[in-house]
Amino acid sequence: MATTRSVRPETASSEIPPVPLTIEGYMVLHQMMQFRWPAWQGLRASAKADILEEATQVLATMEQNQSGQSGLFSLVGHKGDLMLVHFRESLDELHQIELRLARLKLSEYLQPTTSYLSVIELGLYESSIKTYHELAERGLELYSKEWKQAIEETLTRQRDAMRPRLFPEFPKHRYICFYPMDRRRGEDQNWYRLPIEERARQMNEHGLVGRRYADDVKQIITGSIGFDDWEWGVDLFANDPLVFKKLIYEMRFDEVSAVYALFGHFYVGIRCCASELGKLLSGKARKP
Repeated sequence: MATTRSVRPETASSEIPPVPLTIEGYMVLHQMMQFRWPAWQGLRASAKADILEEATQVLATMEQNQSGQSGLFSLVGHKGDLMLVHFRESLDELHQIELRLARLKLSEYLQPTTSYLSVIELGLYESSIKTYHELAERGLELYSKEWKQAIEETLTRQRDAMRPRLFPEFPKHRYICFYPMDRRRGEDQNWYRLPIEERARQMNEHGLVGRRYADDVKQIITGSIGFDDWEWGVDLFANDPLVFKKLIYEMRFDEVSAVYALFGHFYVGIRCCASELGKLLSGKARKP
């Protein structure tokens, strides 16, 4: 039998959990690397061909993997030469990818510069508020067995409905922009001290901007709290790199970004299919 909570004359937010529900999909790993160009250029042509044949086969298999694909990008700028992005169903699969790549002959010419680990995440602000209030009206005690069961039923329905967004096919766009970010939690402005209803309002307005660019850019948000140094990762995929600037610039004027957002390094790259690896390492850039 469900137990009933005592009602206190406080705000609605104090009667429901402050944490929005989330649903998760693919685990995601970004690997940024420098390429040892002088050592590579000193190799004989036959040695290069042997190394490239092995690496191309492995990368092509990763690109076509049925339970989450990988993508290789040539980075522009000093932060690295290559970036590999992997979508997989589990952390263990990502670890196997790391080990497989480390055993390639090509790895002798790759110097890792950084990496980023996260999981595709959808935050359910509106559904959370609605569900929390419905359960409170039913008299279910917070975090009781019955409460947790009802929450899990909600999450299951959302996972089924949102599966294509949680486990997407790897975007085929030419350009990528990746960056990590945090929500401010300082003394003057602290995102995590706002009522959940206010955070939901601001996130809804923020999302409206992104939806206006939906035809030009594919956006994938990943959660990294507990996995990496920042709280979220953002991947943007487009066929026109100027879209990255326009979208991110417009979003900076939203309250949630203008007041509460902190950003890490930005990584911008050009897609390089496995079959084009040899051309890339011979200094031939992919044509638009």
